[in-house]
Amino acid sequence: MFNRTLLPQSVAREIQGMIQDGTLKPGEKIPSQREFAQKFGVSRASLREALLTLETLGLIKTEAGRGTFVTAGGGKSEGDMAPWRYSETHSVFDVFQTRMILESEIAALACGRLAATQFDAMEDATNRMEKCWADQDLIANVEADLEFHGTIVAACSNSMLRDLYKTVRDQITETQRQPIPITDPERMRESIGEHRKIMAALRDNDPERARKEMQTHVRNTARCAGLQA
Repeated sequence: MFNRTLLPQSVAREIQGMIQDGTLKPGEKIPSQREFAQKFGVSRASLREALLTLETLGLIKTEAGRGTFVTAGGGKSEGDMAPWRYSETHSVFDVFQTRMILESEIAALACGRLAATQFDAMEDATNRMEKCWADQDLIANVEADLEFHGTIVAACSNSMLRDLYKTVRDQITETQRQPIPITDPERMRESIGEHRKIMAALRDNDPERARKEMQTHVRNTARCAGLQA
């Protein structure tokens, strides 16, 4: 039924669709993990990963001793972020701070190395990010965001920095999902505008400006999450 290399994401997308089309209604308790795993033909480990993604995006909420419920307002009803899932290893502050240092330098070192097709891919990702937010397709919105940043990483001249990014990619991905439940339309517009400023600096082959624009973008995302990185 699903591409096994992207199984949890595929299941998360399917459940998001059930929420959006009203199959799963606001406030409704979702089926047990056993039932859902059987329905989708996946392992419970893959299902748990999918549910964690949906909870981070604010589409569902787990209540101790009661179960997991669809949130009342499609990801922004509670005004709260989900618990940081990597808290036993690194704080969300540390990950944002690492992102700011790592991605800003990667952006500077990507200057002069991006092909026209890569700029097209970044523009397309930014446009999809905007459209998916308007459609409240939160999973695709984050995927487009990750694609934008990943394209810059791929162009970085330093192979070790590229490998370091891959090492912390899971944590970085979570910082891109984490603020979604408390992101308002104005902040999303600002974020998309910041993407375009980063692209402009890269097109102008201006390393210092690319570094500064990426730092600003990551810092503003951290502030949206309630942090001063």
